[in-house]
Amino acid sequence: MPEGDTVWQTARRLHTALAGHTLVRSDLRVPRFATADLTGRTVLDATPRGKHLLTRIEGGLTLHSHLRMEGAWKIYAPGERWRGGPSHQIRAVLATAGRTAVGYRLPVLELLRTEDEEQAVGHLGPDLLGPGWDAERALSNLLSDPDRPIGEALLDQRNLAGVGNIYKSETCFLVHASPWLPIGELPTPERLVAAAKKLLDTNRDRPVRNVYIYGRAGSPCPRCRTPIRQAPQRDRPTYWCPSCQGN
Repeated sequence: MPEGDTVWQTARRLHTALAGHTLVRSDLRVPRFATADLTGRTVLDATPRGKHLLTRIEGGLTLHSHLRMEGAWKIYAPGERWRGGPSHQIRAVLATAGRTAVGYRLPVLELLRTEDEEQAVGHLGPDLLGPGWDAERALSNLLSDPDRPIGEALLDQRNLAGVGNIYKSETCFLVHASPWLPIGELPTPERLVAAAKKLLDTNRDRPVRNVYIYGRAGSPCPRCRTPIRQAPQRDRPTYWCPSCQGN
């Protein structure tokens, strides 16, 4: 499931494959931008912003994409068979002489002027994996609605950017708090921000995430051995330990 660490890794792969190279092929398979041709332009960089990807291209252009639940960017060498899914799921192709980046099942794909990037990502709170990470601002955002359940507050990308369903559950577990607890009732709430930051920092370079409880309903809690529970929170899967974190 793509969250801030997945997007960070994807941006790094795109940057390594494309940055500094000229595009020899571009194909944006969404109606609004189907006629756009980026061939001949140099890719400048690929940058993550929370769960968003910004691929900046010579001439003041940015290709903005979002993976949501099932999207992915795959990198292929010349002649390598594309294996990310059937061709009808391809939404973007960016190719240089040495590498081809193929975007599959991208629910958001738009070509922007680089100067207009804030229209796409300006609403986001501090990026947990970004160079401008601001823990104090993130905490202030979270506490601006003290009656809001912790789990919901963490998922709101306007508060802090990069947490999804997995890290919502994992962060609450680390601070011994129920995802349904009003955030204003959490003692020392700065622990919540620190835990979220630590989780994403720890996992951003790992090919497989290290998780404690997510996806492990019925398994023993790693702290107290109580069976982990799962229930929806605003239709999002949530995992918690009823003993360590409360009901």
